[in-house]
Amino acid sequence: MENREKKSKPQIKLPTKSPHVAYFKPMLESFADHDELNEVIKNRVSKACDLLDGGVKLFPNDFQKEHPIAWIKEQYEGFSVEELEAIPQINGITGRIITLRSFGKAAFMTIQDHSGRIQCHVTRDILGDDTYKNVKKYDIGDIIGVAGHLFRTKTGELTISCTQVLLITRSMRSLPEKYHGLKDMETRYRQRYVDLIVTPRTREIFSKRSAIVRNFRHFMEDHDFIEVETPMLQPIAGGAQAKPFTTHHNALDMDLFMRIAPELYLKRLLVGGFEKVFELNRNFRNEGIDTRHNPEFTTCEFYWAYANFEMLMDLTEDLFAHLAQTVTGSTIVPYQGETIDLTPGTWRRIAFYTALEEIGGHAPDFYQDANNVKDYIRKRGEKAADTENLQKLQAKLFDLDVEEKLVQPHFIYHYPTEISPLSRRNEQNPNLTDRFELFITGRELANAFSELNDPIDQRLRFEEQMRERDAGDDEAHSMDEDYLRALEYGMPPAAGEGIGIDRLVMLLTDTASIREVILFPLLRLEQS
Repeated sequence: MENREKKSKPQIKLPTKSPHVAYFKPMLESFADHDELNEVIKNRVSKACDLLDGGVKLFPNDFQKEHPIAWIKEQYEGFSVEELEAIPQINGITGRIITLRSFGKAAFMTIQDHSGRIQCHVTRDILGDDTYKNVKKYDIGDIIGVAGHLFRTKTGELTISCTQVLLITRSMRSLPEKYHGLKDMETRYRQRYVDLIVTPRTREIFSKRSAIVRNFRHFMEDHDFIEVETPMLQPIAGGAQAKPFTTHHNALDMDLFMRIAPELYLKRLLVGGFEKVFELNRNFRNEGIDTRHNPEFTTCEFYWAYANFEMLMDLTEDLFAHLAQTVTGSTIVPYQGETIDLTPGTWRRIAFYTALEEIGGHAPDFYQDANNVKDYIRKRGEKAADTENLQKLQAKLFDLDVEEKLVQPHFIYHYPTEISPLSRRNEQNPNLTDRFELFITGRELANAFSELNDPIDQRLRFEEQMRERDAGDDEAHSMDEDYLRALEYGMPPAAGEGIGIDRLVMLLTDTASIREVILFPLLRLEQS
């Protein structure tokens, strides 16, 4: 047998004989093949060893934070120089070093916490030789705690003259260069932790996202909806037409699906006697990824007994206006160069086939002929559905020629029954359903309908869906006998709606890609 020597990792030599070097060996070896990182890491490890040699802990946990930086700004930004001199020492301020300028016996640092930034001034005369010597070994990215007195520099900037500076967390990697930040999009999404540190816009987006979700909940609760939780793992993937993720439960030896929608469980609760319920949580769909889609996404679905889809239109207008006013300060919001008016009463309501005609520009004799529509879709360079189902072809036609033109809020209602398997038929025309979709900025933000509560009609719709599934449509709805059993006990007339939270956040933060509003969007595995 051929004798092969095990390849050893290259050794990294540090300009220090500190006994603490051995502690950093695993990390240093992990960087051995990355020449561009070697010098940076070596320099930081050397300084870290010097700090340890001087008795400075790199990761202590005994500093008590007292005030966020924003609190200091709010309290004292308007104070004069004389008024600042009369203020007692400010204690318990923490932040990450974002900029660092050293001038020998003094240095200026800008530190940042979750609420903002403030400048700190450190001098050898105030801190003493030993402490100042340690501070000189701090780097951009380190988290420190400070105390001191407030003053203004010659340029008028509110600054802390530090009487105490303590290392709280040592940063072993350097941050991106301050003037250029983190520009590579994939790196921003993959290393969101760095993106949040160096990109104020990113922190703003996710702060607003939190406010949107919080105020969404408050709105629903103020309208007497109660929040509930339904299964994420489901034996039948139902409530929408989508391809699910599959998994297996070992103890029960059964296949399960990550839910594509909570709808059928929420409507079971209406059968049980709850009259207003909502769930704000995750759904999972095994679909493509683009600027509007992520396989894991957040929705709010809510159901209202003794209501209809027109009542939900009114509620939705009020909800969006409330969120816009609360989060942005106005019901008129900017979006990618457009001005979107979310003021209730201004939203257009138009039927599906009327939209195909008036907005899409297609005459009835065209869109009612399956061959014409399929040929047109193919000529547009789009893949036609593998079906002769006219309603599915019309839905694709709508996607191509209507959807992107719906910039201002539009409720598109009365969708065909064949593409709405859970919706209540319209009383005047059973080929249509009392369903609407909400479109703003050329994309769907909500889907809603008066609920189908006739168990016989629902069974027939499920059976038709199963025939489509057998014909190769893996997004067709599955048969759910337990849901049918629930309907047979009697579900009150109701209306339900699902709103895409990620797309709502995109709208209210003027963001073009869904990846910008999801903290950790799904990405391919990083190449080693």
